Amino acid sequence: MTITLRPGSTVMFTGDSITDGARLASEDGLGFGYPLRIAGEWGLRHPDRPVTWLNTGLAGHRVSDLEARWRTAVLDARPDVVSVLVGANDMGWQTTAPDGRPIPAAEFAAGYDRLLAPLAAAVTELILVEPFLLPVGGTFRAGHAVVDDQVRKLWRADPDPKIEAVHELARTYGARLLAADDMFAGLAARTGPEHWSADGVHPTPAGHAALASAWLRLVQ
Repeated sequence: MTITLRPGSTVMFTGDSITDGARLASEDGLGFGYPLRIAGEWGLRHPDRPVTWLNTGLAGHRVSDLEARWRTAVLDARPDVVSVLVGANDMGWQTTAPDGRPIPAAEFAAGYDRLLAPLAAAVTELILVEPFLLPVGGTFRAGHAVVDDQVRKLWRADPDPKIEAVHELARTYGARLLAADDMFAGLAARTGPEHWSADGVHPTPAGHAALASAWLRLVQ
């Protein structure tokens, strides 16, 4: 079932750096990633149905960070549709930072639920995007950590229960689910993961285009 965007609707994107996309450096505040691509493609397809697009993603944020600013960043805007992509910074790979700690799936789910409850009470349409992790190879630096194939295998064990928590929340709240982890796994199997993300987390231009295309299939 898709969401109908009516003329004058307000759509809010929020989450972490994947959504942020350097939005504060962009002219329209949408950043340079998938929210901008969605807004542009929608405007091309539906010039008769103008939509207000907002982006309050913030690099580095976890569910708990979103919760701390949820009222001013999201609820006060009274959006008709809220699209959430969060979880990359709640994954176990963040525990490699000096101040990092494991975030249990139950804690992640409970915080996420607290984000969604007031939106559901306001009858806001919801789109939940799975957090994702692509199996890129090689060695690179992520913050304070040097990441290699052994570290990456440990990372992969952590997202799965959090992805399932997002699925359960989507069922609970009747939200549309964008199965991004499954989508990128399928794409990576055909082309190699580095085409879609250089570090396994942040999409390339092609990765942002894939997210935008999948998102647009959830609305009409």
